[in-house]
Formats: sequence, C-alpha cells, structure tokens
Amino acid sequence: MKKIGEQTFELEKDVCVVSRCSLVGSKEGDGPLKDYFDFIETDDKMGEKTFEKGERQMFLKTIKSAIEKSKIKKENIDLYVGGDLMNQLVSSNYVASELELCFLGLYNACATMTESLIVGSTFLDSGGATNVLCATGSHFSTAERQYRYPLEFGNQRQSYAQWTVTGVGATLLSNKISSKVKVKRFAIGKVTDFGVSDIANMGAAMAPAAMETICAFFKDTGTNQKDYDLIATGDLGKLGSDILKDLMLEKGYDIETNYIDCGHMIFNIDQDTLQGGSGAGCSASVLNSYILSKMETGELKRVLLISTGALMSTTTNQQGDSIPCIAHLVMFEGE
Repeated sequence: MKKIGEQTFELEKDVCVVSRCSLVGSKEGDGPLKDYFDFIETDDKMGEKTFEKGERQMFLKTIKSAIEKSKIKKENIDLYVGGDLMNQLVSSNYVASELELCFLGLYNACATMTESLIVGSTFLDSGGATNVLCATGSHFSTAERQYRYPLEFGNQRQSYAQWTVTGVGATLLSNKISSKVKVKRFAIGKVTDFGVSDIANMGAAMAPAAMETICAFFKDTGTNQKDYDLIATGDLGKLGSDILKDLMLEKGYDIETNYIDCGHMIFNIDQDTLQGGSGAGCSASVLNSYILSKMETGELKRVLLISTGALMSTTTNQQGDSIPCIAHLVMFEGE
C-alpha cells in the first residue's frame, strides 16, 4: 500500500468484501433496519444461562453464517481479527478458541469494527493473507453492567445517554475472490480528548474524534463530502451526530445531505433509547446489513464508514479522568 498525506493509506490490491452477516437482538430488530439484518434474536441469552455466554453464541452464529455464505472453507481462512467490549475480549477469545483460527484480538471500543477492517485489509494488501474474517460485536446486558450499573439496579438514564446495541457484524475479505464492493482506502485516527468526563455523554466525547479523522482524510486525499455517496459514523447517536455536523461546518464541510449515524438510525424514536445506539456492535451490524446491501445493489458507490470509540475504563472514570476517544475511517467503493 502507499501512504497518502499524514493519516491515510491506499490499498494497491483489490481487497473485496466476499460475504457479510449481521445479527441483532429483539430491540434492534424492532427498529427501522429490521428488513436488512440476517438474524434477529428474541432470546438475548441464546439459550445460555448468562448474557456473556449468550454473546459468544451470537458471535459464533454470525461468523459461521458469513463463512458459509462465502463458500470459502474454514481452513482456508488465514486470520480472524476482531473484538468486543468485554474485559480481556472474552467473547472474541472464546469464539476464536472454538473456531480454531489464527486470531488477533483488537480493542478500540466502539471503533473496533473499522480497526478490524484496517488490520485485515493490511494483511491482504501485503500478500500475507488471502482470506481474512473481521468480526465485532457488543451486548447491552453485558456492557451495561461492566461499564455502568448492575441491571437489577434499574437506574434512571440521562437524557443524553445512548443504548448499547446488542449485535454482531462479520465481514469476510479476500484478495483472491472478486466482488462488487472493495476496501480502497483507510485513515487511522489519533486519540483525542476534549475534556468530557461524563460516562453517559458518549456522543459529545466522540464527535471531535470523528471530526478530526474525517478532516484529515479529506486533506490527505484532496476530496470533500461531495465526492461520496454516503458518510456514516458508527456510534454518535443523535446528539453526537448533531455536534459532528456543527464541527464539520466550522471546518468548511457541510455534510448534512449525505451523512448518517448508525446509532441514530438503528432505533425508532419511540423505543426509549434516548439518543440512540452505541457499542462495538452498532456500526458492525449496520455496515454488514444496510450499508453493504445498498452498495451491492449499486444504490451507493463510494462510502466512508467512521467508527468512533471512547477509550475510558471503569477505573479511570471513577478516578475523575476525562474520556480519550478515537475514530478510524474506511472507504468502500462499489461497482
């Protein structure tokens, strides 16, 4: 690959999206995108005794379906890259153990899907791999009690809070099998910290990171918002996406007409999710359902996906630290 400017890289080989799969919970399945998801699960525990074990089953079902749809034998997949929101990436680790694939566990909070695509594409462009599986997910019930409060506590949610998406997205990339959608470029984000310390206000914390990465990509490539059919952020919710639009306008980019946020659009306004969705499974499930579906039909040709992640921990938050954030960008191009 070649580096363009300061933060952007362009792939020299064709890195193709061979197959994809998305799985969500019942709440997400009641939202506006219900017709695009491959699986909508009514049991968040997937028949298991705990939510954590249920999350693993969600990963397994999504990944196995993506592999099956690709018609690539599992033994011909060189690498599985991905992660989740659990401490020590336990969901992804247990799944990798059962799949018996070479595994690179990644963590960039809600930005993990684009990070996975970047790492996977790099292996494919270098020739070090032929087929790479990228999978990321999250679960409301596991993330909520890890980062905030026990579910039984029933605490009141702030009006600016978001709802962690229960969902998994899997993308199988290849440099050998051709397809209608390819990864062409990506921009690696820098960690930014604008001083937000409220753990519930994820949108306001992450929006500046999205702005920094998008502006860097535009500067590096000499393009602007008009050169893309769709610009999609991953996890800002309504408040965060409104903040991003204002920040981009201050930088001279009006993204109003071709911009969406996965977290804002995954739930209906009457579903009591306040500012909408977040979580590592948010952009992962929307990418592998709505966005790639529109690209495969030719409705969208050039798309930017910018997943955003808040990099705090429960310990740093309790110690009063502000929230460092990051955003990675992946550019897809369709026929």
